[in-house]
Amino acid sequence: MTEHYVLVALQGLLIVALIGMTILYIFRMRADRTNPFERFWTGFVIGLITDFGDTIGIGSFATTTTLFKMTKFMDDDRKLPGTMNAAHAIPVFVEALFFLTSVKIELTTLIPMTLSAVIGATVGTRLTVNWPTRKIQRALSVALSIAALFMLIKLLTNPGHAESMAVHGLHGWLLVIGLTVNFALGILMTMGLGNYTPELIFFSLAGVNPLIAFPVMMMDAAMIMLTAAISFVRTGRVEWRGLPGIVIGGVIGVVLAAKLVTGLNITVLSYFIVVIALWTAYGLFKDSQKPEFNK
Repeated sequence: MTEHYVLVALQGLLIVALIGMTILYIFRMRADRTNPFERFWTGFVIGLITDFGDTIGIGSFATTTTLFKMTKFMDDDRKLPGTMNAAHAIPVFVEALFFLTSVKIELTTLIPMTLSAVIGATVGTRLTVNWPTRKIQRALSVALSIAALFMLIKLLTNPGHAESMAVHGLHGWLLVIGLTVNFALGILMTMGLGNYTPELIFFSLAGVNPLIAFPVMMMDAAMIMLTAAISFVRTGRVEWRGLPGIVIGGVIGVVLAAKLVTGLNITVLSYFIVVIALWTAYGLFKDSQKPEFNK
């Protein structure tokens, strides 16, 4: 019964955050005299595609950046981080709400893992200023490739998943490792590196139902993006033109993708996670070859 009330409280927190962010956006758009329908449909398509991909574990920032460049959506690239955080914050709240209600997960896993990532992100804003982004991208690419290979071997040699389907949380030393992993991912998120694929791989290799990775990684992103988006909005580093379209399209993309993910057979989902991991590793390695900008 206590677990039920805590879950309801978390859902209430997300709803309050969602409503609060919506009010903040409306207030700022009115203050800036922004026409909410300018470039609405361009934003709608971008949000639909990127947040669909975000919900299935691909992430949204890389695809959003690509689509922004293709459509010449941004006039000022300095507003890119703020616009992406502001645009995707509300869809991520919806992601977290959906997976909290549709995926069974032990709160003794969800809450500590989320707090660990938030603490990591808080520390990371101070630590990662001078870290070599390209080297870390390369290392993470190799690590994801190796982990995906191990997961593929596990799938091929032990195709049965009935036992993992019944496990909905981490315990003992696995929880300790999970907290360490999420703390590190929180730090890396401050460098623009995503947490979704590493968490999907970790939970899959930990021998638990891989679906429980979704509420964890969505709660991580929701809590971190909440503070980031508010900061960007307050400092005026957001491109409001077309942003309502991204938000609305993103929410629809989330609903469509979430129904797809929760309806997948666990074996199919596991192979899908391997593909996502290898694709993410390739993207990271490709990005690591680009020249690093001076900070």
